[in-house]
Amino acid sequence: MDQRLTWFNALPATDAERALSACCASPSWARAVAAFRPYADQQALLRTASDQLAGLPWPDVAQALAAHPRIGQRADGAERDAVWSRREQARVVDSDEAVRSALREVNHAYEDRFGHLFLIFANGRSSEEILAAARSRLGNDSATEREVVRAELTRITVLRLTRLLTE
Repeated sequence: MDQRLTWFNALPATDAERALSACCASPSWARAVAAFRPYADQQALLRTASDQLAGLPWPDVAQALAAHPRIGQRADGAERDAVWSRREQARVVDSDEAVRSALREVNHAYEDRFGHLFLIFANGRSSEEILAAARSRLGNDSATEREVVRAELTRITVLRLTRLLTE
């Protein structure tokens, strides 16, 4: 077992939940994932994290969404989640004004349609790719979009958990 996983397994419950909250801001998810410790390996942790997200009630998913900045907005602060968010959205924030303006418009249209912010796994994706995905997802019905959001949140959470254990 590697040192970071050993560190994570040994944390007091409240500290483990705090560390997990940087990966996904649902307190019930963080509590559940922390409760399954100790993990034998990183894959067991990632599997549990994904399974817990799959079963998370929508209000808890919405709570996790509320902690994310809109696509194209720079996360403030020095907390781990803000630092990761800035890294994940680096290509979007550095895009030209026309694309940033279009992203602002599609963000508002999306929020009006679905009642929550647009969430996408932005890491490594161009602004144009994200803009096209947002426009496409505006055509989803609410049930379909909730499943897409849950899948995107899971991808983000797995990336952040991996960073938690490797950085």
